[in-house]
Amino acid sequence: MAFTVDRSRTIITALIHGRQVSALDVAWLKREVFAEGPVSRAAADELFAVERAGLANAPEWTEFFVEMIADHVVRQAQPAGIVGEAEAKWLIERADECASANALATLAAVLAEARRTPAWFLKAVRARAARGWPGAKQPLPEAARRALASAGPDHAAVYAPLALQ
Repeated sequence: MAFTVDRSRTIITALIHGRQVSALDVAWLKREVFAEGPVSRAAADELFAVERAGLANAPEWTEFFVEMIADHVVRQAQPAGIVGEAEAKWLIERADECASANALATLAAVLAEARRTPAWFLKAVRARAARGWPGAKQPLPEAARRALASAGPDHAAVYAPLALQ
């Protein structure tokens, strides 16, 4: 019997009330919720709500979270790869609400993947790394390290101090 998957905020609410996101939850989100195309602003806000909840998440959550937010901010931008003022402001505000290692990893990944960001954005990200967010003194999660490594030689010198956080 076929059924329609509820793709509403209740999915995210269920994850938050469950107090953890498992590897199985991440696989399900990839397959059922985010498989059909672009990550909407509403969906990105919901992902930040899960991150903000401070759950005991599987390591797969970090990679998924970073990937989906970078997709929303960088790859879906018009033109692609250019992060505008409004997007950068939205991202910094959401990251500040979380103040987590995963939020910092997301900021680093966006910096690494974007061809251009507002002039103030790199300084703002570095300031957050220096602020002492939980996990900020630990190495960046693998997803962010991969994004920084693939950014190319021009970006590597700019982002090297951040990648060492």
